[in-house]
Amino acid sequence: MPGMSMIVKTVARWLKGPILLLGIYFTVYGHLEHSGGFAGGVIIACAFILVFLAEGKTAENRLLSKNVAAGLSSVSALALLGLAAAGWFWGRGFFNNFLPTPAEDHFRLISSGLIMFYNLCISLMVATTLFVVFVILSAVKVVLPPGAHRDHALEDPEEA
Repeated sequence: MPGMSMIVKTVARWLKGPILLLGIYFTVYGHLEHSGGFAGGVIIACAFILVFLAEGKTAENRLLSKNVAAGLSSVSALALLGLAAAGWFWGRGFFNNFLPTPAEDHFRLISSGLIMFYNLCISLMVATTLFVVFVILSAVKVVLPPGAHRDHALEDPEEA
């Protein structure tokens, strides 16, 4: 598919930056606000999906190919698992925050030990996974036999 009109492409390019910035904000400040890595990852994926929809199929490899996105998703999942398992080595348990935080640093950006790093891993994993799922689902076509109507496409042909 070649993409949408020039107006839609221009608006998508203008909105891409603010949407990405909002997703990054939700990810980085997730331990201080009512958001986090999952919400930030969904918003970041929406920015890539918006550009993909506006530009068409040709934007996939220029934007973020599905192989690179799948690789980033796997690496971020392994990084999250590594951070979670690191608590065992410091004797506190799986997914335990083992970095100390002084009381005067509470409610600052770097005030939560590993929680911000957990959010970064989760955000990258969610954003890349949602983008890959969207790209794969956009490639699927429902092919109907000649003369079949879309309403009856899901019926069993032997029953008809």
